[in-house]
Amino acid sequence: MGTLYVTQEDCFIGKTDERLQVTAQSKQPLGSGFRTQRETLIDVPMIKLDGVVAVGRATVSPAAIAELLDRNIPLSFLTATGRYLGRLEPEVTKNVFVRRAQWAAAGGVDETTLAASHVVQGFIRGKLKNCRNALLRSRREGNGSQLDRAIEKLEQAIAPINRTLAIDSLRGLEGAGSAAYFGSFGQLLLKPDFSFKTRNRRPPVDPVNALLSLGYSLLRHDVQSALNIVGFDPYLGYLHTVRYGRPSLALDLMEEFRPLVVDAVVLTAINREFVTLASFETEPVSGAVSLTREGLKAFLRLYEQKKQSKFKHPVMQRQCTYQEAFELQARLLSKYLMGQTEQYPPLVLR
Repeated sequence: MGTLYVTQEDCFIGKTDERLQVTAQSKQPLGSGFRTQRETLIDVPMIKLDGVVAVGRATVSPAAIAELLDRNIPLSFLTATGRYLGRLEPEVTKNVFVRRAQWAAAGGVDETTLAASHVVQGFIRGKLKNCRNALLRSRREGNGSQLDRAIEKLEQAIAPINRTLAIDSLRGLEGAGSAAYFGSFGQLLLKPDFSFKTRNRRPPVDPVNALLSLGYSLLRHDVQSALNIVGFDPYLGYLHTVRYGRPSLALDLMEEFRPLVVDAVVLTAINREFVTLASFETEPVSGAVSLTREGLKAFLRLYEQKKQSKFKHPVMQRQCTYQEAFELQARLLSKYLMGQTEQYPPLVLR
């Protein structure tokens, strides 16, 4: 099964024997009135789970928490609009050598090491190349020359990456490339009911941004889990500045996967009509847009299918899923930081 997504509002996540159960109250007709009873929504063996994501309000029993921790199964909490709230996860792994290399690459206060610069180059190169390849695919499929300018700007941002060592300058290249990509993202949407002008969040105020925000929250859960498995401290990153409570390294490693996984799922959901405008609702006060219950189920199914889809890893030269690739990339990063390889190779797919 992989990741279990719990979407029922005000449900109860409990444990019976070695199974995780999700229940909710339901009303059953009784004479002239109703009786309330608990209905089992999900009943799954713990051994099949790699992670649990609760979307919306949920109560978790102490027994379920203890079992999840004992089995090293992370539990993440998202709001109904897809905003990441936090996670429950086991003790950090015992591989202190990975974390020592991670901290050594970070250097001292206000100091940048060559290793950190090379890692940031890899993250940005991977992201921008995958963004460019997404636009190239769309152009081949019939979008024509309207994407040429954005592709050109992405190539201009990619070209100086390998000879740029200052991390602030690399962030500038990433910003320029991302602006070009998102500036043309709306042209990849084939349904006239959906449009995209600019990225917005906290909260997202249109359907496309609602899907992107939710997808990136799900991706963060998966990437952070992979970093924990390998032994990293997910809060010490290089591209994203260190900030209290921010899993900077998870956000770093996410970059190359954003266009490959989340953006691809969002385009599939809209262009193949797995979601329509009827799949969204708007909060009247804040204007926050979120998926309806049925829309959320459809999007989560697509996301899980994408994670389990296979491709040939360009470095490992073997078939793997995106779920496996999260951990593979984390391990390639650890090998570079520990001096076992000459560079960190980001995942770039055509």
